[in-house]
This record gives sequence, structure tokens and C-alpha cells, in this order.
Amino acid sequence: MAMWVFGYGSLIWKTGFPFDDRLPGFIKNYRRVFHQGSTDHRGTPEFPGRTVTLEPAPGEICWGVAYKITKEEDKKDALLHLEVREKQYDQKEYIDFFTDIDDSEPAVSGVMVYIASPDKNSNNNYLGPAPLEDIAKQIVKANGPSGPNRDYLFNLEEALVQLGKKD
Repeated sequence: MAMWVFGYGSLIWKTGFPFDDRLPGFIKNYRRVFHQGSTDHRGTPEFPGRTVTLEPAPGEICWGVAYKITKEEDKKDALLHLEVREKQYDQKEYIDFFTDIDDSEPAVSGVMVYIASPDKNSNNNYLGPAPLEDIAKQIVKANGPSGPNRDYLFNLEEALVQLGKKD
């Protein structure tokens, strides 16, 4: 059985694991928000960057990409990679993934997605909402081992443009 992984942030443009197929599409009842602190990639413990997570949003959709992985060795490699890369995201959900806005049935069910919850007991890097200007200033100033936080924002914007979607 194939394993599917939904990317809604940097996984859209930088997977880091082998996959068999890449499907643009969306998930329902979630929205992408810059509420997760990044102390290991786009910021530091002293000055965290901001990366996206998902929050429940009835009636909304979040565009991204689902990756299909079929080979057992590739599944193991992908999980090992993702467990390190997404270690600051404390929840793993399995959700429905759609490719056509008019479809009522998902293209794929049980797509794995990493989510950073607002629960400070299990996610000490959650920053939460803030005024847009404050979020923008933090993104402009933050820098971490994976580079400037602003590059993350610009790469996400470009990836969504390539999908033909705005957020």
C-alpha cells in the first residue's frame, strides 16, 4: 500500500526524500498560518523564525502537494527524514486530499500531514497569532541553519504561484 504525505510549507518545494508521484491539491477545513516557531531551521532559540502550520478553519481549504511513496525502503527513508525535519511539529494527522475543487470525494484518503499544535505542553515552539506587522518583522530578522526566514516565505510564495494558487 502506498504512503501519501501532504506538504503545505517547505515540503512543496523541497522534499528531501524519494517519491513516485507528486499531486497538487488541497485539504479541506484547514488554513495555513505562520504560528509555528522555528528554532532549528529558520531561526534560533534566542530569536525563532516563523514557519507555517495548519489550524482548523471550517469551510476553508489549504493548497499544497501530496507525495506518493510506494517502495518500502523509500517509505522508511521518508519517515526517518520527516521525523527529524518535522520534529517541532507535535501532531501527525491522516486526512482527505482533493485535487478538484468540485469533487465531494477525496482523490486520496489517509494522507499524512504534520501539524504544530497550539498546545504549549507538547509544542514549546508554538508562537501563535500576532499582528501581521509583528510577524513580518520577525520573518525579516530571523535567520537559522537553513537560512534566512524571509527565504522560507518567498519560496512558499513562489511554490504557490507555480501551483497557480494564492494564500
